[in-house]
Amino acid sequence: MALSTSGFGTREEAWPALPFAEWKDTYATLHRYTQVLGKVRLALTPPENHWWNVSFRVTSRGLTTGLIPYGNGSFEVDFDFLANELRFLTSRGDVRVMELTARSVAEFYRDVMSTLRELGVEVRIWEQPVEIPDDTTPFSQDTHHATYVPGHVRNWWRALLQAHIAMKEFRAGFTGKCSPVQFFWGSFDLAVTRFGGRPAPARPGADAVTAEAYCEEVCSVGFWPGTEALGGAAFYCYAAPEPKGFAEASVKPAGAGYDANLKEFLLPYEAVRRAEDPRAFLLDFFQSTYDACADLGKWDRARCERPLIIPESVKGAWRSVTLPEQPPAESSP
Repeated sequence: MALSTSGFGTREEAWPALPFAEWKDTYATLHRYTQVLGKVRLALTPPENHWWNVSFRVTSRGLTTGLIPYGNGSFEVDFDFLANELRFLTSRGDVRVMELTARSVAEFYRDVMSTLRELGVEVRIWEQPVEIPDDTTPFSQDTHHATYVPGHVRNWWRALLQAHIAMKEFRAGFTGKCSPVQFFWGSFDLAVTRFGGRPAPARPGADAVTAEAYCEEVCSVGFWPGTEALGGAAFYCYAAPEPKGFAEASVKPAGAGYDANLKEFLLPYEAVRRAEDPRAFLLDFFQSTYDACADLGKWDRARCERPLIIPESVKGAWRSVTLPEQPPAESSP
């Protein structure tokens, strides 16, 4: 792959290789680390629609819980993957730092809870990990996940950062209801969700989490580490409820395909990083899969994709795609 410099480094540095077999043990450990802090956030933040109160945000150094209210103040916890640190910051000015290094989940959980108590934060969480069906060992008893290779974490985070940048650009072209670009520690994926504006049919047997997440028609795109069977990291798109014909839709770019088991379109991360223009390649995937969802689902695209009202001087400064003056006529149902 030819290297080119742009902005803050080469393309290869921005889109590093993510061989799943090499980093899967670190991934499993880090997944549980994020769930410990995610459950603290869940316990202490007021509920928001579609569980947006529990998600993390990508930062220029890693991930953050964002502001968590407590008493008359607040705190936040940042994963700094460049310095290999977990930073606890409070509105009183307190700072505590834990090293991010190879340690068991049980030890990590103990030290996190101890640090929070030291800062005056009393919180109890449900210790069992979620959305990891093959292992439900409580955090305080998990001594078998203890791998943390900083280089592997940084490579994953750099890929996550590029995914975030592309998703922010994709989000800019939609003026209907849309989620933030957010990291879900349960499924360990980064996602942005567009809403069609209509309620969705109730899902039979859905638990409270699922029922709230999918109470409206949505189209979500995202990035996740994937599985060994799938060949590792991938970008995805799904529609809920899935409109008739979605699975057979023609989407871009070459290499993208529908997985009947997951009921999602997938685009391998490796195909993106090897593209001549990875971000444009990825945006083609996001846009074409969304087009299929919105058109087949008969979304009111004229309402959801109205032009932004912004000064021309600001438009000219954008790196993002140019917003259309009006939605294409054939897009409207």
